[in-house]
Amino acid sequence: MPSSSSSSAQAARQRLADQLRELRAAAGISGVEFARRAGWRDSTNVSKIERAVRPASAEHIRLWCEICGASEQRRRELLAEQAAAERMWLTYRQLNRAGLRGAQESVRDRYERVRLMRVYCTHVIPGLLQTRAYTATALEAIRVEQHVEVDDVAAAVEERMDRQRVLQRSDARFVFLLEEQVLHHRVAPAEVHAEQLQHLLAAARLPSVSLGIIPLSADRVRAGHRVWPEHTFVITDTELVTVELVSGFLSVSQPGEINDYLAAWERLFTLAVHGERARRIISRVRDELDA
Repeated sequence: MPSSSSSSAQAARQRLADQLRELRAAAGISGVEFARRAGWRDSTNVSKIERAVRPASAEHIRLWCEICGASEQRRRELLAEQAAAERMWLTYRQLNRAGLRGAQESVRDRYERVRLMRVYCTHVIPGLLQTRAYTATALEAIRVEQHVEVDDVAAAVEERMDRQRVLQRSDARFVFLLEEQVLHHRVAPAEVHAEQLQHLLAAARLPSVSLGIIPLSADRVRAGHRVWPEHTFVITDTELVTVELVSGFLSVSQPGEINDYLAAWERLFTLAVHGERARRIISRVRDELDA
């Protein structure tokens, strides 16, 4: 697994590494003896894996369990934790290796099963609320910036447009929270930008959709504390949080960390305006484009 700047991803790797070290110690096997049984030249690999300097692979888990005589249940538990840690950090290079369409398809199931999705954005219109032209502009930029060799932008656009059908679900709720700056970012041609803002006004009226805007002029103080903008993140029910970073996606599934994001959502939500006040902000930005 590639290195990540995320403390959450590193913490997950460290938790797993600690358990491998404890497993070896409980079996009464030294690092040198473990290396000998594993057929390694010395104990360097043992030390690196147990200090999370080198991420533990599924094969490492099986090796530790075999040499230390772990039970089948313990082996399954550690393999599950290793898989979760590995999925926690996904670089864009990995995600888009086979093209942009595959990356779009990989998340479809999550959108089709979700009951409550909360989306906070600081830099771009959320994919579920994008127009076809805005999506094409965004995905073409991603292809260039991330050096994606496969040119399947058109197919990826179609996949994202088709995914938007989930907004018609009567059994799900989609709550969007946008910093007003998102509306101002000129990341697309003026006509595409104007169409996108008009589409936001229409999408906000869908029964399944709630749209809040945090005004640029908002007093970002709540309960005596400043509420700072966060990275863009998505909370899927209360089971998963995905965070967009510069080089990849962080997936958080530990209950304690999910609670941290739920608390951040509540802080940010209190700053937002909704309904007619939100629509006025969107309309004002759209009218500024015409001017």
